Amino acid sequence: MYLANGVSELDYWILVVDDDTANLTVANSILSSEGMRVSCVKSGSSALKFLTTNKPDIILLDVHMPEMDGFETLKHIQASATAADIPVIFLTADNDNETETRCLKAGAVDFITKPFITEVLLLRINHIVELTRLQNDLAHEVGVKTREVIAQQKKVEKMTVQIVMALSGAVDAKDTYTNGHSARVAEYSRRMAALAGFSKQEQDDIYLIGLLHDVGKIGIPDAIINKPSRLNDEEYAIIKNHPVLGENILKKIEEFPRLVLGAKYHHERYDGKGYPEGLSGDDIPVEARIIAVADAYDAMSSKRAYRGVIPQEQVRAEVEKGKGTQFDPVFADIMLAMIDADTDYDMREK
Repeated sequence: MYLANGVSELDYWILVVDDDTANLTVANSILSSEGMRVSCVKSGSSALKFLTTNKPDIILLDVHMPEMDGFETLKHIQASATAADIPVIFLTADNDNETETRCLKAGAVDFITKPFITEVLLLRINHIVELTRLQNDLAHEVGVKTREVIAQQKKVEKMTVQIVMALSGAVDAKDTYTNGHSARVAEYSRRMAALAGFSKQEQDDIYLIGLLHDVGKIGIPDAIINKPSRLNDEEYAIIKNHPVLGENILKKIEEFPRLVLGAKYHHERYDGKGYPEGLSGDDIPVEARIIAVADAYDAMSSKRAYRGVIPQEQVRAEVEKGKGTQFDPVFADIMLAMIDADTDYDMREK
């Protein structure tokens, strides 16, 4: 049996932790029927004992359990020397934004609502399978390049930029309606950093960070990214996960720890109403505050399936409107200055 993109299911071992026997039976039936190896336990303490001698590929963890709930269990897993890197998906009958936010803040890569819907359960598992393999492959590649750095520093730096650019191109290729979005966002961000007085190294860094701000969309189904009509609640919940998915892809690149900042925080708002963590003001990393303005500007100045490029004066008005609420006012003003200097409206998708 195979998952999407030819990933063999037989390679994956799933641990399901739930105090409800019926839920364990259903999950085991669904996953086993697709060829996966499944182990089931009924408590957090049993899961921790299981993990001392076993290492499954993914853990499905119930939120509400007696004695030790899912959040406490996850803390113990994260503190484990052998299990901390295992992706955890929360299982919950709670279907609300507060629970979703708490699950993601706790460190889960995703959450699945109960009762299980077969297609959704398999889709989420599929996403994590692909994401984990991508993350491991990327970390391995970075490790290989790092070992060459002493003898070939300049060559490795050049290659790293090329890898980042190739990865950003792969992200953009998923979206039928964008053409060079990541590169434009990165360039606008670098210009804003220059005008803000950042050093040349800081400008170069924010360019790379901007290139990968949407890398988490690799883990989002094409059908959702390219849907021409309004997303439903389930689809919107999935696409809102892309900052956390981006963090999980990039966080193992220890040689450039700030690379993760744009991917994780570019949908935070200055007024605290963004996601995934609801940060506000200067608590949002400065790189993400810059990229948020550049990202919104490019979205408005690019074509979409349902509209052409928005007129420059309207784009300017939207940036002005978002100053101090959606955007950091300092960087919104810098973008407004860039717009005013662009008298021929060249700063847009061609």
